Amino acid sequence: MENENGRVPGTPGSGEQWSAGAGAGAGASGGAQRPGGQYPPSGQNPYLQGAGHQPGPQQAGEPYPGSPQPGQQYPGPQQGGPHGPGSQPTTAFPPTGPQPTTTFPPMGAVPHQVAPSEQQNTGKGKSGRGLLAAGIVAAMLLSGGLGGWVGASVAGGSGGVGSGGLGAPISVDQPEGQAPDGTFQAVADKVLPSVVSIDVRAQQGRGEGSGVILTQDGLIITNNHVVGMAAAGGQIQVRFDDGTTAPATIVGTDPTTDIAVIKAESSTPRTPIALGTSANLDEGQAVAAVGSPLGLSGTITTGIVSALNRPVRAGGEQSDQSTVIDAIQTDAAVNPGNSGGALVNMNGELVGINSAIASLGSGSSGSIGLGFAIPVDQARRIADQLIKQGYATRAVIGVSVTDSPDGNGALVHSVEPGSPAERAGIKDGAVITKVGDRLIEGGDSLVAAIRSLAPGDTISVTYAAQESEQPSTVDVVLGEAR
Repeated sequence: MENENGRVPGTPGSGEQWSAGAGAGAGASGGAQRPGGQYPPSGQNPYLQGAGHQPGPQQAGEPYPGSPQPGQQYPGPQQGGPHGPGSQPTTAFPPTGPQPTTTFPPMGAVPHQVAPSEQQNTGKGKSGRGLLAAGIVAAMLLSGGLGGWVGASVAGGSGGVGSGGLGAPISVDQPEGQAPDGTFQAVADKVLPSVVSIDVRAQQGRGEGSGVILTQDGLIITNNHVVGMAAAGGQIQVRFDDGTTAPATIVGTDPTTDIAVIKAESSTPRTPIALGTSANLDEGQAVAAVGSPLGLSGTITTGIVSALNRPVRAGGEQSDQSTVIDAIQTDAAVNPGNSGGALVNMNGELVGINSAIASLGSGSSGSIGLGFAIPVDQARRIADQLIKQGYATRAVIGVSVTDSPDGNGALVHSVEPGSPAERAGIKDGAVITKVGDRLIEGGDSLVAAIRSLAPGDTISVTYAAQESEQPSTVDVVLGEAR
């Protein structure tokens, strides 16, 4: 059977065919009807190039966290201000250049802290209820002083080895054999060759993060906050799993979705990741995060999908609704430096790009079991556009919103003339409570839901013309914006 690209499953296409299928779909919301075909089968990477290439089992990263370099000072996480129903709608987009690690504005009624994951070298219809009381910190690592911070001192331990079981001969043999499919060992063997460490040096500073190989000729997907500082001049170096390094250049960046694509200058064919889908993920499903936390390349941590459709602001101190991502939440340990790395399922297939972590706001940005990844269905659509045209587009409905005063819905403050919302009859003062089957509990929740879709998708929107009125449902064809 052929897939929508006209290729027999397992037969790779060119770099421009990798995402010829439908872009990011409705995901778990189930509310959108997309034009075009379906995604290629899970486990196949449309980025694979070279006629006749058969992708075989792959042999065994995320945002930039790190410590400040000598002579440099980086601001630490700061408490965000309150963000509640009275907040003004925001529509401005973040600057394309790198932002210093800073506190993110609160998400929901409880203030919390958020910091960009990579400025410096450090790091089915579910609702988004309970946005976060903790801060969201980009998983980016600041470089410098890492060895002393990570290193542990070995104490004492003199103990004799001439008596008891400790006197027995030491066996240096390890059992050999292939790890059974579906084990984390098998996942590591398959995924590690497809994940890289990224080192960025620019006038603003130095940062480290992770990336995921898309094609044999060196196209790599990562976070914008990992490589953004090099967009205006800087150096990017990629370290592969085999220990070799290569310089890289930026192909395209999209600050709004925090996705970037770079190209490594390597003559050696590389191992592309197997692409899965995020559309059928379930809470409780086992996943693994692979990347370079704190500069420790080739690190794999394990956990589960803790939640889906989690609205997360991941743009720094000045973050607003233009930085909201529709995230996969996981308890797999994600730390600074994991940004841009892989979140994979038990088949070793990419299901997300690790991007941010929650922080308690105490000045520590380590893992507390709350990591966030950009769903692969959205990431691949954006990456495909960056590769083909150098910029990305996103779906828009054409409204400016904040949280509804009663905490149940997104309150419309303004409707853009000629927008999809205006054509559907949605007016100022309306309260949107549902997109498809997905509950909308606030402004960020609506932004995340729309951003998970693609321009041209048709969705059903449930709203009340005023807070006290009965809701009605209309179909809306989403528009497109850069």
